[in-house]
Amino acid sequence: MSIIEKALEKRRSQDRSQGQEAPADEAPDRGAAPGGAEAGEPAGPESPWGSDEGSDRDVDVEIDFGWLRHQGLQVPGEHRTGLEEEFRIMKRPVLENAFGRGGVSPVEKGRLVMLTSALPGEGKTFCTLNLALSLAMEVERTVLVVDADVARPNVPWSLGFEADRGLMDLLTDASVALPDVLLRTQIPNLSVLPCGRPQGRSTELLASRAMSELLEDIHSRYSDRIVVFDTPPLLASSEPSVLARQMGQVLLVVEAESTARVAVTRAVELLDGCDVVLGLLNKSSNIPGIGYGGYGGYGYYGSHYTASPSSDPRDLGAAAAQTG
Repeated sequence: MSIIEKALEKRRSQDRSQGQEAPADEAPDRGAAPGGAEAGEPAGPESPWGSDEGSDRDVDVEIDFGWLRHQGLQVPGEHRTGLEEEFRIMKRPVLENAFGRGGVSPVEKGRLVMLTSALPGEGKTFCTLNLALSLAMEVERTVLVVDADVARPNVPWSLGFEADRGLMDLLTDASVALPDVLLRTQIPNLSVLPCGRPQGRSTELLASRAMSELLEDIHSRYSDRIVVFDTPPLLASSEPSVLARQMGQVLLVVEAESTARVAVTRAVELLDGCDVVLGLLNKSSNIPGIGYGGYGGYGYYGSHYTASPSSDPRDLGAAAAQTG
Protein backbone atom coordinates (compact mmCIF):
# COMPACT_ATOMS: atom_id res chain seq x y z
CA MET A 1 0.00 0.00 0.00
CA SER A 2 1.40 3.40 -1.04
CA ILE A 3 1.78 6.39 1.31
CA ILE A 4 -1.21 8.06 -0.34
CA GLU A 5 -3.37 4.93 0.01
CA LYS A 6 -2.37 4.62 3.69
CA ALA A 7 -3.33 8.24 4.27
CA LEU A 8 -6.70 7.77 2.56
CA GLU A 9 -7.40 4.63 4.56
CA LYS A 10 -6.52 6.39 7.81
CA ARG A 11 -8.86 9.24 6.91
CA ARG A 12 -11.70 6.83 6.09
CA SER A 13 -11.17 5.05 9.40
CA GLN A 14 -11.35 8.35 11.27
CA ASP A 15 -14.53 9.34 9.41
CA ARG A 16 -16.17 6.01 10.19
CA SER A 17 -15.26 6.29 13.87
CA GLN A 18 -16.89 9.73 13.94
CA GLY A 19 -19.98 8.50 12.09
CA GLN A 20 -19.16 10.51 8.95
CA GLU A 21 -19.30 9.52 5.32
CA ALA A 22 -16.20 9.73 3.14
CA PRO A 23 -16.11 12.85 0.92
CA ALA A 24 -18.19 12.41 -2.22
CA ASP A 25 -15.36 13.48 -4.53
CA GLU A 26 -12.88 11.00 -3.12
CA ALA A 27 -12.08 8.35 -5.77
CA PRO A 28 -12.31 4.75 -4.54
CA ASP A 29 -9.08 2.79 -4.39
CA ARG A 30 -8.71 -0.49 -6.30
CA GLY A 31 -9.44 -2.49 -3.17
CA ALA A 32 -12.63 -0.68 -2.24
CA ALA A 33 -15.95 -2.52 -2.34
CA PRO A 34 -18.11 -1.38 -5.28
CA GLY A 35 -21.34 0.49 -4.86
CA GLY A 36 -23.93 2.12 -7.04
CA ALA A 37 -25.78 -0.96 -8.27
CA GLU A 38 -28.87 0.01 -10.17
CA ALA A 39 -32.19 0.00 -8.39
CA GLY A 40 -33.54 -3.49 -7.81
CA GLU A 41 -30.26 -5.12 -8.88
CA PRO A 42 -27.92 -6.82 -6.44
CA ALA A 43 -24.48 -5.31 -6.08
CA GLY A 44 -21.80 -7.01 -8.15
CA PRO A 45 -18.74 -8.74 -6.73
CA GLU A 46 -15.95 -6.71 -5.23
CA SER A 47 -14.00 -5.03 -8.01
CA PRO A 48 -10.48 -3.62 -8.08
CA TRP A 49 -11.67 -1.02 -10.58
CA GLY A 50 -14.36 0.62 -8.44
CA SER A 51 -18.07 0.90 -9.26
CA ASP A 52 -19.01 2.61 -12.47
CA GLU A 53 -22.64 3.43 -13.29
CA GLY A 54 -24.39 4.27 -10.06
CA SER A 55 -28.03 5.29 -10.48
CA ASP A 56 -27.38 8.61 -8.72
CA ARG A 57 -24.57 9.67 -11.04
CA ASP A 58 -24.95 12.87 -13.03
CA VAL A 59 -24.47 13.16 -16.77
CA ASP A 60 -20.76 13.63 -17.51
CA VAL A 61 -20.84 14.65 -21.18
CA GLU A 62 -23.41 15.92 -23.66
CA ILE A 63 -23.52 14.24 -27.06
CA ASP A 64 -23.88 16.88 -29.78
CA PHE A 65 -26.95 15.77 -31.75
CA GLY A 66 -26.32 18.41 -34.41
CA TRP A 67 -22.84 16.97 -34.96
CA LEU A 68 -24.31 13.47 -35.22
CA ARG A 69 -26.69 14.72 -37.91
CA HIS A 70 -23.82 16.44 -39.76
CA GLN A 71 -21.92 13.14 -39.95
CA GLY A 72 -24.92 11.16 -41.12
CA LEU A 73 -25.27 9.27 -37.84
CA GLN A 74 -28.71 8.50 -36.48
CA VAL A 75 -30.04 11.03 -33.97
CA PRO A 76 -32.05 9.73 -31.00
CA GLY A 77 -35.63 10.98 -30.87
CA GLU A 78 -35.80 12.25 -34.45
CA HIS A 79 -38.13 10.99 -37.19
CA ARG A 80 -37.75 7.39 -38.28
CA THR A 81 -35.16 6.87 -41.03
CA GLY A 82 -33.89 4.07 -43.24
CA LEU A 83 -30.58 4.22 -41.43
CA GLU A 84 -32.30 3.65 -38.10
CA GLU A 85 -34.32 0.75 -39.50
CA GLU A 86 -31.29 -1.00 -40.94
CA PHE A 87 -29.42 -0.88 -37.66
CA ARG A 88 -32.54 -2.20 -35.97
CA ILE A 89 -32.28 -5.21 -38.28
CA MET A 90 -28.55 -5.47 -37.75
CA LYS A 91 -28.62 -5.50 -33.96
CA ARG A 92 -31.03 -8.44 -33.66
CA PRO A 93 -28.47 -11.25 -34.14
CA VAL A 94 -26.07 -9.33 -31.92
CA LEU A 95 -28.65 -9.17 -29.14
CA GLU A 96 -29.64 -12.81 -29.58
CA ASN A 97 -26.00 -13.87 -29.26
CA ALA A 98 -25.57 -11.60 -26.25
CA PHE A 99 -28.69 -12.47 -24.26
CA GLY A 100 -30.11 -15.60 -25.87
CA ARG A 101 -33.64 -16.07 -27.22
CA GLY A 102 -36.40 -18.64 -26.97
CA GLY A 103 -34.60 -20.88 -24.55
CA VAL A 104 -31.33 -20.75 -26.50
CA SER A 105 -28.46 -19.78 -24.23
CA PRO A 106 -26.33 -16.73 -25.04
CA VAL A 107 -22.86 -17.32 -26.41
CA GLU A 108 -19.93 -17.13 -24.04
CA LYS A 109 -18.99 -13.48 -23.41
CA GLY A 110 -21.62 -12.57 -25.99
CA ARG A 111 -22.13 -9.15 -24.43
CA LEU A 112 -18.58 -8.16 -25.43
CA VAL A 113 -18.90 -7.03 -29.07
CA MET A 114 -15.97 -5.78 -31.13
CA LEU A 115 -16.14 -3.89 -34.43
CA THR A 116 -13.14 -3.82 -36.73
CA SER A 117 -12.27 -3.79 -40.44
CA ALA A 118 -9.53 -5.10 -42.68
CA LEU A 119 -8.23 -1.68 -43.73
CA PRO A 120 -8.54 1.96 -42.61
CA GLY A 121 -11.38 4.09 -43.95
CA GLU A 122 -14.04 1.38 -44.23
CA GLY A 123 -16.42 3.07 -41.76
CA LYS A 124 -16.05 0.98 -38.62
CA THR A 125 -16.49 3.92 -36.21
CA PHE A 126 -19.60 5.05 -38.10
CA CYS A 127 -21.00 1.54 -37.74
CA THR A 128 -19.89 1.22 -34.11
CA LEU A 129 -21.71 4.37 -33.07
CA ASN A 130 -24.87 3.66 -35.06
CA LEU A 131 -25.02 0.17 -33.60
CA ALA A 132 -24.48 1.52 -30.08
CA LEU A 133 -27.14 4.22 -30.54
CA SER A 134 -29.57 1.60 -31.79
CA LEU A 135 -28.80 -0.77 -28.92
CA ALA A 136 -29.35 2.08 -26.45
CA MET A 137 -32.98 2.28 -27.62
CA GLU A 138 -33.62 -1.21 -26.29
CA VAL A 139 -35.84 -1.53 -23.23
CA GLU A 140 -34.04 -2.78 -20.11
CA ARG A 141 -30.64 -2.80 -21.82
CA THR A 142 -27.64 -0.54 -21.30
CA VAL A 143 -24.70 0.08 -23.63
CA LEU A 144 -21.08 0.93 -22.95
CA VAL A 145 -19.00 2.07 -25.94
CA VAL A 146 -15.26 1.52 -25.51
CA ASP A 147 -12.86 3.39 -27.78
CA ALA A 148 -10.05 0.87 -28.21
CA ASP A 149 -8.60 2.34 -31.40
CA VAL A 150 -5.37 3.42 -29.74
CA ALA A 151 -3.74 4.81 -32.89
CA ARG A 152 -6.72 6.91 -34.02
CA PRO A 153 -9.32 7.25 -31.26
CA ASN A 154 -12.42 8.83 -32.82
CA VAL A 155 -15.37 7.99 -30.59
CA PRO A 156 -15.45 11.17 -28.42
CA TRP A 157 -14.78 13.37 -31.47
CA SER A 158 -17.56 11.68 -33.43
CA LEU A 159 -19.98 12.21 -30.54
CA GLY A 160 -19.02 15.87 -30.18
CA PHE A 161 -17.08 16.02 -26.91
CA GLU A 162 -13.49 15.84 -25.68
CA ALA A 163 -11.90 13.33 -23.30
CA ASP A 164 -8.29 13.02 -22.22
CA ARG A 165 -8.26 9.92 -20.00
CA GLY A 166 -9.69 6.46 -20.53
CA LEU A 167 -8.89 2.81 -21.16
CA MET A 168 -5.11 3.15 -21.45
CA ASP A 169 -4.97 5.10 -18.20
CA LEU A 170 -6.91 2.36 -16.40
CA LEU A 171 -4.34 -0.19 -17.56
CA THR A 172 -1.25 1.84 -16.68
CA ASP A 173 -2.13 3.98 -13.66
CA ALA A 174 -3.22 2.24 -10.46
CA SER A 175 -4.60 5.52 -9.11
CA VAL A 176 -7.21 5.70 -11.90
CA ALA A 177 -10.52 3.94 -11.23
CA LEU A 178 -13.29 3.18 -13.72
CA PRO A 179 -15.61 5.94 -12.39
CA ASP A 180 -12.83 8.45 -13.10
CA VAL A 181 -12.87 7.78 -16.84
CA LEU A 182 -16.27 6.27 -17.69
CA LEU A 183 -18.54 9.00 -19.08
CA ARG A 184 -22.30 8.91 -18.75
CA THR A 185 -24.15 10.68 -21.58
CA GLN A 186 -27.55 12.36 -21.66
CA ILE A 187 -28.87 9.27 -23.47
CA PRO A 188 -30.01 7.30 -20.39
CA ASN A 189 -28.76 3.88 -21.50
CA LEU A 190 -25.47 4.95 -23.12
CA SER A 191 -22.04 5.45 -21.52
CA VAL A 192 -18.60 5.87 -23.10
CA LEU A 193 -15.13 4.73 -22.07
CA PRO A 194 -12.65 6.81 -24.11
CA CYS A 195 -9.31 5.47 -25.27
CA GLY A 196 -7.19 7.71 -23.07
CA ARG A 197 -3.61 8.79 -23.51
CA PRO A 198 -1.59 6.90 -26.16
CA GLN A 199 0.84 4.22 -25.08
CA GLY A 200 3.77 2.70 -26.96
CA ARG A 201 2.93 -0.74 -25.54
CA SER A 202 -0.76 -0.71 -26.41
CA THR A 203 -0.77 -4.23 -27.89
CA GLU A 204 0.90 -5.67 -24.81
CA LEU A 205 -1.49 -3.77 -22.54
CA LEU A 206 -4.55 -5.11 -24.39
CA ALA A 207 -3.13 -8.62 -24.06
CA SER A 208 -2.30 -8.20 -20.37
CA ARG A 209 -3.92 -9.81 -17.34
CA ALA A 210 -5.11 -6.37 -16.27
CA MET A 211 -7.11 -6.05 -19.50
CA SER A 212 -8.60 -9.52 -19.06
CA GLU A 213 -9.63 -8.63 -15.51
CA LEU A 214 -11.14 -5.33 -16.65
CA LEU A 215 -13.13 -7.06 -19.40
CA GLU A 216 -14.41 -9.62 -16.93
CA ASP A 217 -15.40 -6.85 -14.55
CA ILE A 218 -17.31 -4.69 -17.05
CA HIS A 219 -18.94 -7.80 -18.54
CA SER A 220 -20.11 -9.35 -15.28
CA ARG A 221 -21.03 -6.28 -13.25
CA TYR A 222 -24.37 -5.62 -14.96
CA SER A 223 -26.22 -8.46 -16.65
CA ASP A 224 -28.22 -6.05 -18.85
CA ARG A 225 -25.17 -4.33 -20.29
CA ILE A 226 -23.70 -4.90 -23.76
CA VAL A 227 -20.19 -3.53 -24.35
CA VAL A 228 -19.28 -2.36 -27.87
CA PHE A 229 -15.60 -1.86 -28.79
CA ASP A 230 -14.34 0.30 -31.64
CA THR A 231 -10.92 -1.14 -32.58
CA PRO A 232 -8.22 -0.49 -35.22
CA PRO A 233 -8.18 -2.19 -38.65
CA LEU A 234 -6.87 -5.74 -38.52
CA LEU A 235 -4.29 -5.37 -41.28
CA ALA A 236 -2.96 -2.04 -40.02
CA SER A 237 -2.43 -2.83 -36.35
CA SER A 238 -1.73 -5.74 -34.02
CA GLU A 239 -4.20 -4.65 -31.31
CA PRO A 240 -7.52 -5.94 -32.74
CA SER A 241 -6.42 -9.54 -33.26
CA VAL A 242 -5.22 -9.62 -29.65
CA LEU A 243 -8.45 -8.11 -28.37
CA ALA A 244 -10.64 -10.40 -30.53
CA ARG A 245 -9.54 -13.43 -28.51
CA GLN A 246 -11.26 -11.95 -25.48
CA MET A 247 -14.52 -11.02 -27.24
CA GLY A 248 -17.76 -12.95 -27.54
CA GLN A 249 -18.69 -11.47 -30.93
CA VAL A 250 -16.81 -9.67 -33.71
CA LEU A 251 -18.38 -7.57 -36.47
CA LEU A 252 -16.10 -7.21 -39.48
CA VAL A 253 -16.86 -4.03 -41.46
CA VAL A 254 -16.10 -4.33 -45.19
CA GLU A 255 -16.29 -1.45 -47.65
CA ALA A 256 -18.39 -2.53 -50.61
CA GLU A 257 -16.80 -2.58 -54.06
CA SER A 258 -13.51 -1.38 -52.60
CA THR A 259 -11.86 -3.80 -50.18
CA ALA A 260 -10.00 -6.55 -51.99
CA ARG A 261 -11.10 -10.13 -51.36
CA VAL A 262 -7.57 -11.06 -50.28
CA ALA A 263 -7.68 -8.35 -47.60
CA VAL A 264 -10.99 -9.65 -46.25
CA THR A 265 -9.71 -13.23 -46.27
CA ARG A 266 -6.57 -12.26 -44.40
CA ALA A 267 -8.60 -10.23 -41.88
CA VAL A 268 -10.92 -13.17 -41.17
CA GLU A 269 -7.90 -15.42 -40.64
CA LEU A 270 -6.78 -13.07 -37.89
CA LEU A 271 -10.16 -13.59 -36.19
CA ASP A 272 -9.73 -17.34 -35.77
CA GLY A 273 -9.68 -16.90 -32.00
CA CYS A 274 -13.32 -15.73 -31.98
CA ASP A 275 -16.11 -18.26 -32.55
CA VAL A 276 -18.79 -15.72 -33.53
CA VAL A 277 -18.03 -13.49 -36.51
CA LEU A 278 -20.60 -11.32 -38.30
CA GLY A 279 -20.01 -9.34 -41.47
CA LEU A 280 -21.17 -5.80 -42.13
CA LEU A 281 -21.04 -4.57 -45.73
CA ASN A 282 -20.59 -0.81 -45.65
CA LYS A 283 -21.08 1.89 -48.32
CA SER A 284 -23.21 -0.32 -50.53
CA SER A 285 -25.83 1.34 -52.73
CA ASN A 286 -26.67 -1.10 -55.51
CA ILE A 287 -27.98 -4.22 -53.78
CA PRO A 288 -31.39 -5.07 -55.33
CA GLY A 289 -34.48 -5.09 -53.16
CA ILE A 290 -33.15 -3.23 -50.14
CA GLY A 291 -34.21 0.34 -50.82
CA TYR A 292 -36.29 0.75 -47.68
CA GLY A 293 -36.87 4.42 -46.94
CA GLY A 294 -34.95 5.61 -49.98
CA TYR A 295 -31.59 5.54 -48.24
CA GLY A 296 -28.37 4.45 -49.87
CA GLY A 297 -24.66 4.39 -49.23
CA TYR A 298 -24.35 1.74 -46.57
CA GLY A 299 -25.23 -1.90 -46.40
CA TYR A 300 -25.39 -4.76 -43.97
CA TYR A 301 -24.93 -8.39 -44.77
CA GLY A 302 -26.09 -10.99 -42.32
CA SER A 303 -23.07 -13.11 -43.22
CA HIS A 304 -21.98 -15.70 -40.76
CA TYR A 305 -22.67 -15.89 -37.10
CA THR A 306 -22.54 -18.95 -34.94
CA ALA A 307 -21.95 -20.09 -31.41
CA SER A 308 -20.31 -23.28 -32.60
CA PRO A 309 -16.49 -23.38 -32.50
CA SER A 310 -16.54 -25.98 -35.29
CA SER A 311 -18.08 -23.60 -37.82
CA ASP A 312 -15.77 -21.77 -40.19
CA PRO A 313 -15.88 -17.95 -39.84
CA ARG A 314 -14.48 -17.64 -43.37
CA ASP A 315 -17.90 -18.55 -44.74
CA LEU A 316 -19.09 -14.98 -45.10
CA GLY A 317 -22.52 -14.64 -46.64
CA ALA A 318 -24.27 -12.25 -49.01
CA ALA A 319 -25.66 -8.75 -48.60
CA ALA A 320 -29.21 -8.23 -47.40
CA ALA A 321 -29.82 -4.66 -46.27
CA GLN A 322 -28.78 -1.07 -46.62
CA THR A 323 -28.20 1.97 -44.40
CA GLY A 324 -27.64 5.61 -45.12
